[in-house]
Amino acid sequence: MNMFENLTKTELYAVLTGIFTASLIISNIIAGKTFVFFQVALPCGVVIFPVIYIVNDILAEVYGYKKARNVIILGFFMNLVAVVCYTVTMLLPAPAFFENSQAFSIVLGSTPRLLLASFSAYLLGSLVNAKLMVYLKSWDENKLFFRCIASTFFGEGLDAVVFILIGFFGTMPMEALLLMIVAQALFKTVYEIIVYPVTRIVIFKVKELPEV
Repeated sequence: MNMFENLTKTELYAVLTGIFTASLIISNIIAGKTFVFFQVALPCGVVIFPVIYIVNDILAEVYGYKKARNVIILGFFMNLVAVVCYTVTMLLPAPAFFENSQAFSIVLGSTPRLLLASFSAYLLGSLVNAKLMVYLKSWDENKLFFRCIASTFFGEGLDAVVFILIGFFGTMPMEALLLMIVAQALFKTVYEIIVYPVTRIVIFKVKELPEV
């Protein structure tokens, strides 16, 4: 953890903002592919998306809800910028020798319905995660594990409900939708439980840093 020794809380806030925003953009790119986990199909975005909630926990715990919210909103607008850039790029005419236009569009393109689902789920889930983290801290500052896991469970649960219902309602049976919601929320929550020791170490290290 020597990397923390030369940083202030203000400087680390900028680093965490970069990690959060980059992870969000990456997750939305790889979410176009699904994988099977114990016979349940999940978007590959779950591989990195829990990192967003871990950073969210750190931001809310150390810097407070207002600064965490600012990063969440910044991540939203930067992802919107990325989508606009993808769209413009796909509309530009490609030279004859460029043979990967279709593959490029498949990877970076998205339907309006899925974009609405992704953006809505991200905003609601992330804001609830941060708000609940701060709210639980006001009740008891000592139960960090409970705050991290509870905030992730409800934030990820809301994220899964919003994304899957908006993105896939009417395209598959309700039983399959409910299974996807539960599986996605549990997968991400278990992921954070596994990496909680790292989250805890980082939070306490950040709290020890000088303010400026």
